[in-house]
Amino acid sequence: MRGEHKVVILSPFAKNHNREIEGGSEEHFASEGFHSRQSEGRRYPERKLEGDLSPIERFAYGFLRYLGASLLGFVFLYMFFIYQPVLTDEINYYAKSGNNIETQSVVPDPIYAQEREKIKEEAESYGISSSFSIGIPKIQAYSNILPNIDPANSDEYISALSKGVAHARGTYFPGQGKGIYLFSHSTNSPLSVARYNAVFYLLDKLEANDRIILYFSDNKYIYEVTERYITPASDTSYLTNNYNKETLILQTCNPPGTTWKRLIIIAKPVDK
Repeated sequence: MRGEHKVVILSPFAKNHNREIEGGSEEHFASEGFHSRQSEGRRYPERKLEGDLSPIERFAYGFLRYLGASLLGFVFLYMFFIYQPVLTDEINYYAKSGNNIETQSVVPDPIYAQEREKIKEEAESYGISSSFSIGIPKIQAYSNILPNIDPANSDEYISALSKGVAHARGTYFPGQGKGIYLFSHSTNSPLSVARYNAVFYLLDKLEANDRIILYFSDNKYIYEVTERYITPASDTSYLTNNYNKETLILQTCNPPGTTWKRLIIIAKPVDK
């Protein structure tokens, strides 16, 4: 029929469908084409909803969510297990600050049996033995001491540090008037570093005149901190020095939980 146009348009948005416009003019066609291009510019791909996923896709989606949550939980548990001892020490230290236990100076000389029994009971009240042990009231650190441990033999001192603080072989004992070297550190794994280091973990809180107690052979010896410093791991001068007077040396790794450097605490016997 004259005056009529039949136009077929392949729509880019509908597969296998043709749109017919009958009776339209060229202006109508041009207008429709312009409108289609505008629509095409504004159209965005639709996102799949979870309910539209196939069973395999839903399974993979759920599995990945479960795996991510499990890995995150494992990391938190692992970190808590490693650092729980040192975190507990930090919390206890600040909770008990200002309530430090006062100790009485006892002359490091042989004492009567009754006094020795009191010392034994005192040590036991802290969960340690009066045979050989250490107490640091300010940081609430109490531990038995294993004597004559070779600081150069990793197998030997790692085994000892799982039970307490180590006394270095070749150094002296309380009351002998020479250098007494005690250490607490481990190098076999991050886990054991954190756990074995816990006894001396708060040594950096000690300051001049803070007291340290050694129990040895049912006697009680009181020392006061005189010096504190950090030194490279290769420096062993504090161990090889020839001490003419009784000196207590405490050593641990620094920063805590590493083997990078050494924190050294020097203490002298309390005057009679």
